[in-house]
Amino acid sequence: MKKIISLASLLTFVLGLTLLSGVADAGKRLKAGFIYVGPVGDYGWSHAHEMGRRYAMKRLPWLDSVYVESVSEADCARIIDRLIRGEKCDVIFTTSFGYMDATIAAGKKYPNKIFMHCSGFKRAKNVGTYFAELYQMYYLNGIMAGALTKKNKVGYVGAFPIPEVIRHIDAYALGVKAVNPKATVQVRWLFSWYAPGKAKEAAEALVADGCDALAFTEDSPSVIQVGQDHTEKGSPVYTFSHYSPMEKFGPDSAVSGQLVDWGIMDAKILKDIHEGK
Repeated sequence: MKKIISLASLLTFVLGLTLLSGVADAGKRLKAGFIYVGPVGDYGWSHAHEMGRRYAMKRLPWLDSVYVESVSEADCARIIDRLIRGEKCDVIFTTSFGYMDATIAAGKKYPNKIFMHCSGFKRAKNVGTYFAELYQMYYLNGIMAGALTKKNKVGYVGAFPIPEVIRHIDAYALGVKAVNPKATVQVRWLFSWYAPGKAKEAAEALVADGCDALAFTEDSPSVIQVGQDHTEKGSPVYTFSHYSPMEKFGPDSAVSGQLVDWGIMDAKILKDIHEGK
């Protein structure tokens, strides 16, 4: 099979935000704090956001930043307090759906600070939201999966049944059905963002059920590695990487995937804040 190059897309994002006077000052430095739900070496979501922070740091000479990794959603409020009181951050990026309520509460608690929440839907005067329209990428991946499956069974390993993940699974399934109406899509839930062992077990279970194409929302390359293992043994399982390039973990299995250059968004958001826009 001719390998299809991984898709890379940065699409629209929304800033539901009214900037506060006093935060923006062209002559001052700006300090941003980033909170990640997983380790920055996860090869998935948190890794991609960390690459975004580094991108912004290289391009904005007036920017200082700090990050905290592997923060549970229940611990988000405490880490926000630490970044504001201890690290003296002006802007906080909370990069997990489950941080939403804590971010809104922090916005009320710190009215002179700015908060940006990735993937959420709640906003306030000083709390904005941003995301990429990844469902479009998932739809294209679904088309590929539907065309490639020989068994008419496609699998998906999902982290949590939240709007973001369900939207992506729906788009993936619609893509599968568009080219292969006979195919079915099976989902296994992990109830975790980063769980390499659970992801491997879920992927193996889907393969045992007859699935020969797998996509996922989990921040490790475990599903890709399962696909590569079965492919090397003579039973091809096609896989689609998640948020970071993962082809090296499945050179004969990984077909495509979805990538986001969060750095472009981060730099745009921070530049606008710094310029008072």
